Amino acid sequence: MSALRPPLELRPHLEREVLGWWDREGADDRLGGVRTCFTNRGEPVSREKYTWSQGRWAWTCALVAEQIEAGRLSGDSALWRRRSLQTADFLVGHGFLPDGRTSFRLSESGEQLADEDGELAISVFADLFAVLGLAGAARTAPGGMPGAVPASVPTAVPTAVPTAVPASVPTAVSAAVSAAGPAAGQNSERWLNQARRTLLGAETSIRDRTAKSAPYPVPAGFTDLAGPMTLLHVAAELYRAAPSDEVLAVITRARNSLLGGETSFLSTEIWWEFRPDQPRDRDTLLARHVTPGHLLELLWMLVRVGDQHPQLAVPDATLTALALRALETGWDTSEGGLLRYVDREAGGAPVGRLLETPYEALVQRTWDTKLWWVHAEAMYATALLARRTGSPELARWAQRVREYTLGTFPDPAGQEWLQNRRRDGSPLDEVVALPVKDPMHIARSLLLLNALEHDPAPTEEKTP
Repeated sequence: MSALRPPLELRPHLEREVLGWWDREGADDRLGGVRTCFTNRGEPVSREKYTWSQGRWAWTCALVAEQIEAGRLSGDSALWRRRSLQTADFLVGHGFLPDGRTSFRLSESGEQLADEDGELAISVFADLFAVLGLAGAARTAPGGMPGAVPASVPTAVPTAVPTAVPASVPTAVSAAVSAAGPAAGQNSERWLNQARRTLLGAETSIRDRTAKSAPYPVPAGFTDLAGPMTLLHVAAELYRAAPSDEVLAVITRARNSLLGGETSFLSTEIWWEFRPDQPRDRDTLLARHVTPGHLLELLWMLVRVGDQHPQLAVPDATLTALALRALETGWDTSEGGLLRYVDREAGGAPVGRLLETPYEALVQRTWDTKLWWVHAEAMYATALLARRTGSPELARWAQRVREYTLGTFPDPAGQEWLQNRRRDGSPLDEVVALPVKDPMHIARSLLLLNALEHDPAPTEEKTP
């Protein structure tokens, strides 16, 4: 096991080393969006823009602006709000296809780029993350949207001077930057119309099994947890921006797909990452493998949905049982930290009959890696669930996960995190999903954890 760093103070680390890095290296304040094609060590390799990352960035920037205005961070809320609006405009102007799906990759200035097979739209997750970004931008646009669920009460004045916008910014981006009156509402309504259309199309394609899901293709004969999980979270965020019965119905269907029935993915006794259609395939590696980080991430999403919609709340006992199963099954007892993939029954390396799919090869090759998103999500989920349920066992896990995560992942040079790690915690300079540095998981989890710790009463944490 690699030596852990001394404990970090959460808020200074978030402001200086995480948001500070993306402010300097990632934000594209000229063209809109974010640059994410960096190596694990933060070295730029391309100026292409993945729609997946652009949507995540738009939502994250909106959350940063809200947290500054709530007094939980120092910084320039106007700058981060402007970035969210710019990115939403960049996405709507360049990322969407006529059928409502998105081009997976874009050039720096927004040209749509096909893959080696000539395909543009290859991931329903990219589509849904674009919806997430539009929802965040619409919610934080000046004046907001009628009926939007507020994220926080502004209590602080930004401390930094807003950055000037270069004269060379394209017209569409300039409109988003200057949106402070009627233009903001017009842009927001345009974004929301696109978001609703894409959300409903994504739900249909997931249900009908026509959805493409790069970089994690779902083999025939299986359905995956990630589909309804992402639908649940994205629809809940869209509902926050613009409540509607149509979007609430998506939330409800996704929640019921995840929990509560014979064909669901989860219960106190059930945990499927890939659920087989046929009982005969339950002995496969696809059916036996699980992703502990996914389950922990989903649990905090379910808590937030329950805050919004009490009729969809999950009992504390179920949340606790599932969290403990993810932690106990996924924890690496020899090196510390959470493994990327494990065997649902035995823990450790996933086993089972092979169907010779690319996804199985990925699982076998990377099961014992230690990844940024798994630990960032686990750190927030365990802290939130320990607080909500009052479980002493979850409180101990929360401390254990936090010590490992903040002692392992932050770059010793103060440059965000080294996001990919080997089993022993040393840097892994390989691509494990997309060839990008992710702009959301670390910032989102630290922002939400900082909000949780900022507010003394548990009831005040709801939907920061």
